[in-house]
Amino acid sequence: MAKQARGLRFQPAGGTKAPQVPTGKKQRLRIERLANDGRGIAFLDGRTWFISGALAGEDVEARVLGAHGKIVEARTERVFTASEVRRVAPCAHAGRCGGCSVQHLPHDEQLALKQRMLAEQLSRVAAVEPEEWAAPLTGPEFGYRRRARIAVRWDARAKQLEVGFRAAGSQDIVAIDHCLVLVQALQPIMAGLPALLRQLSNPRALGHVELFSGSAIAVLLRHMAPLSEADMQLLQGFCLTHGAQLWLHGEGEPQPVDLTQTLGYRLEQWNLQLAYRPGDFVQVNAGVNEAMVAQALEWLAPQADERVLDLFCGLGNFALPLAKQVREVVAVEGVATMVERAALNAVSNNLHNAAFFQADLSQPLAQATWAKDGFSAVLLDPPRDGAYEVVRKLSALGAKRLVYVSCNPATLARDTVELMKQGYRLKRAGILDMFPQTAHVEAMALFEAD
Repeated sequence: MAKQARGLRFQPAGGTKAPQVPTGKKQRLRIERLANDGRGIAFLDGRTWFISGALAGEDVEARVLGAHGKIVEARTERVFTASEVRRVAPCAHAGRCGGCSVQHLPHDEQLALKQRMLAEQLSRVAAVEPEEWAAPLTGPEFGYRRRARIAVRWDARAKQLEVGFRAAGSQDIVAIDHCLVLVQALQPIMAGLPALLRQLSNPRALGHVELFSGSAIAVLLRHMAPLSEADMQLLQGFCLTHGAQLWLHGEGEPQPVDLTQTLGYRLEQWNLQLAYRPGDFVQVNAGVNEAMVAQALEWLAPQADERVLDLFCGLGNFALPLAKQVREVVAVEGVATMVERAALNAVSNNLHNAAFFQADLSQPLAQATWAKDGFSAVLLDPPRDGAYEVVRKLSALGAKRLVYVSCNPATLARDTVELMKQGYRLKRAGILDMFPQTAHVEAMALFEAD
């Protein structure tokens, strides 16, 4: 039997593996440019660093939040050389709270960043620029958010209830009782909420809280165990003081304590009232939402004798205003409960020329029975993953005009490639500033058939 070799070291194929950058390490960096999510980009020792709170041209000290492979994620701790466009963040929680990522940028610079992000995606992915750039669709940079989810968690070690928003880059909760982006109607509730929740008898059983402001104000409490009578009295008293509905979410679907109460929002330009329930998708920025609907209808230019298709219709946010201007609207949504509520919204607004259907919108639509007669125009507002399968066969529906509302420039650019293959040209595009103080980009694009 051969003697075992000792002391030999074998180097793995590919060379020596570089040591990983430890979490918590501080590093001085020069920021080269901004990423599409608003973070600064720096390069050091063959690695790419993404640094929140940093701007192009700055010299900063950053703390590592995590690293994987050649990518390092970090947070700005100190700015040695500041960009000339940097401003002092208006909110004391900026940099810690995960809600607002670009408060250190003035609002006009935020808009410019979002415009560049949209233009770069269209150029890089689709090799196209619109024939016309529309001006950004904007509203107030603060006090716009009509819906918010408040994180609630029992800290067993400290034996206290944490209430606030999730921290940037972690599951920690930042204690916040005033949020600059919330609408004013929700501020008193936000201020009083931590003290209220800490009075409840079983804080370990509390989930999250959602706040809503529309045609009514509402507070939704998620709970994992039954609430005591004393707890119910506290909650109802708090909501009564603030003129708010109380909704509870235990087992099953969220329900109002008073079953006669409903939530909703108005589209004033069209004298429409849309009902919704907690869990339904609604745009959080009421002012920009209404402006977005108006711009979409202006670009689509629907005529009184036309049949128009609305894809990903939700509660009828676009379909109901469209129904006031055209002969017929066919509205399609993937979620059956949303289809039912959209149909009820049409009836409650005395609109009888809109038909609502449930369909799998990840699949082509040309064979659907409601698509047989074709359409003059199409409006679609898909989720972040876009509408690839839908747009691949869209020309078969006969539409000459198409308005695409997007919450992800990357999938809009990808889908633009498919539309161009079918003979559509990108006539107009622009950003919608639905979420000021964040790098989130919403956009609208008008396509016309050649």
